[in-house]
Amino acid sequence: MKKLMVLTLILIGGTAMAQATYGLKGGLNYGATGDYENYSQVIEDASTVVEGKEKTGYHLGGFAKFEFLGIFLQPELVYTRLNTEYDEFDYNIDKIDAPVLVGINVLGPLNIKAGPSFQYILNNELDNANIKISDVENEISVGYQIGVGVTLGNLGFDARYEGAFEENNAYGEAALDQNFKIDSRPSQWILSVSYTLN
Repeated sequence: MKKLMVLTLILIGGTAMAQATYGLKGGLNYGATGDYENYSQVIEDASTVVEGKEKTGYHLGGFAKFEFLGIFLQPELVYTRLNTEYDEFDYNIDKIDAPVLVGINVLGPLNIKAGPSFQYILNNELDNANIKISDVENEISVGYQIGVGVTLGNLGFDARYEGAFEENNAYGEAALDQNFKIDSRPSQWILSVSYTLN
């Protein structure tokens, strides 16, 4: 806790002296959301709880980076498309991610970073016209990202893992008697290329 407080004070106190850069980023993500559960049948048949299968999605956005004495703060704003395959349909989410990462330059161009990631769900949908789904319980939720990066001049390359802390379910629309839910939490690997503009 003391180390975290010291780090926070260094970041705040050094903001005026920090080197600020801005840029664009984009890339691919590979992962899935949580379980699909048909809870009208789950008591009779445990196989109605289905784990999502990973699929490839993409992301595109921008970032800022404030660096001071080898430590940096990197807030980002990124549009993300997350796709998941279940037995009878695909589940697709469009969201805005806003990670706020703290990183350390560890060796030459290599850095490590981690921090909270705030997400706002823009849209969630199934590709099966016979099944309708409601909005997620919480449009705004918090997860985390952790990863490594390499900076080569204006180019940067990142590999991260993103996870979430709590379930964020979407349910079948009651009017159509769809007795199921899908946990929309992301669990994905993120590969990015970034370009610093200044």
